[in-house]
Amino acid sequence: MTVTEDAREATLALLAQRPPQATICPSEVARALAAAAGAPGGWREMMPAVHQAVDALLAEQRVQLSWKGQMLATRAGPYRIRTPD
Repeated sequence: MTVTEDAREATLALLAQRPPQATICPSEVARALAAAAGAPGGWREMMPAVHQAVDALLAEQRVQLSWKGQMLATRAGPYRIRTPD
């Protein structure tokens, strides 16, 4: 499995642990990946894979993005991830 595939699975797993409409931060996904890889301090290195995974999940309509309560059509700047309505 690639790091991007791991990021995809981690994103969906974290969302599944939250109540409906709750959001997660992409850094939460990166931190989970880094911890699983035994490098908890290296989470920033995981962010490109997280962004790629989120872009793919967004294209598949498996997730929605928002920032400060406003829905985002694409990933740009800071964002939060949630499952679709």
